[in-house]
Amino acid sequence: MTVWLLEREVFADEHERLATAAEAAGDRVVRWRDEWWSDGRWPELGAGPVVFHGALENADRVHRERPWSPGAFCATERFACSAWWPQVADLLVAERHAVTTVAQLVAEGPPEEFGPRVFVRPDSALKPFSGRVLDRDAVNAAALDHGFYYDDERLPVVVTPVVDVGEEWRFVVAGGEVVAGSGYVADGREQAGSLGAGHPAWAYAETVVARLSAPEPVFVVDVCETPRGLRLLELNPFSGADLYDCDRGAVVAAVDRVVESA
Repeated sequence: MTVWLLEREVFADEHERLATAAEAAGDRVVRWRDEWWSDGRWPELGAGPVVFHGALENADRVHRERPWSPGAFCATERFACSAWWPQVADLLVAERHAVTTVAQLVAEGPPEEFGPRVFVRPDSALKPFSGRVLDRDAVNAAALDHGFYYDDERLPVVVTPVVDVGEEWRFVVAGGEVVAGSGYVADGREQAGSLGAGHPAWAYAETVVARLSAPEPVFVVDVCETPRGLRLLELNPFSGADLYDCDRGAVVAAVDRVVESA
């Protein structure tokens, strides 16, 4: 039996669907409390598998600091763009990219060949600032939220030419297989309907997964539509990712199989 440790305040449905699916599968559901970090009154969860799902920051801490197994699928260092982009460079949204730092980018500017506008995002999956499009002459530390969410100008960032992105889809991958998918609206963090295996984006996600060295046994793949067709947008740690309209029953069943076979 898996214990699902759910931070209910983070997502739109307060994890009702995931909790219902877990309980229907015979698993135990425990509601997460942030106070545990400060008061140390951690719940007794038994010796079996524990899976956290909630805020990315908590997922990262659970992965690093708590003794549960697996605890959280959130090995954030494996999801840094620089850790996996080289494996699938030809599948990425942009055909070219550069890995640099905030300080270097501000001092030297983006590569000239990237054009008058560029997209900049943190290399880290923890995303100390949100990815954004900037005019090349407007790239400065303040425009990258320096001093607000982070202070170190040596923060690694990734720069690409701007690419128009259309529809976006999220897929849950478990045990090397795509097990659930959903459309979503990125700007509003809104779901846009569950997907089945017959959807072209699902097949494309399977192509991506076949090319990747999986960062973890369970993770999330985001795919989008671009002028060049379907492309890989990003990977994210499962335990801190919104599941949107992904089939919760399929997700629970697949995660259970992974953790029980570990």
